[in-house]
Amino acid sequence: MVDLGCWPGAWLQVALERVGAEGRVVGVDLAETEPLEAANVTALQGDLGDTHVIDQVLAALGGPADVVLCDAAPKLTGVRDTDRAREEELLLGVEAALPRLLAPGGRLLLKIMEGPEAQAIDKRLRRSFRAARALKPRASRKGTTERYLFGEGYAPSD
Repeated sequence: MVDLGCWPGAWLQVALERVGAEGRVVGVDLAETEPLEAANVTALQGDLGDTHVIDQVLAALGGPADVVLCDAAPKLTGVRDTDRAREEELLLGVEAALPRLLAPGGRLLLKIMEGPEAQAIDKRLRRSFRAARALKPRASRKGTTERYLFGEGYAPSD
C-alpha cells in the first residue's frame, strides 16, 4: 500500500492495520514524517513529481501497490487561482505516477478539491478504473470543497 502525502502519519497507521504483519506500506511526503515502529512501514521524504522518489517508493514496496491512498493537499495561500493551480499540479503528479505505482486491478482513494481543473483530472482518472465514485466523508469540515475519488479495478491505458 502506498500513502502519498503521508504526513503526519495517521493514514500510515491505518494502512499498517489493514496490511498486517505480512504486507508493506510506503508513505511519501514533502515534510519529514515520524517513522512508525514497524519493520514493514517506510516513510520517505520527497516530491511525488520526482521520478527518483517514485523509484524509491517502488523499491521499498517491492513493486507496484494494490492500493494507493492520497490525502495530500497543497499549502493554501488564500489566493484562489494560486490554490487551484497548486491543487492541479498535485493531482497531475498523482495521475502521472499511477501507471508506475498502482498494480493492474488495484484501488485508489484520492482527495480532490472542487474546481474545474480538478474535475478534468477526476474525469480522466475515472476512465482508468472498472468502477469509480465520489465519496464525501461525514468527518469533512462544513463548507469544505474536498471529496474523495474511489476507484477500483485499475486498468491503465497503453
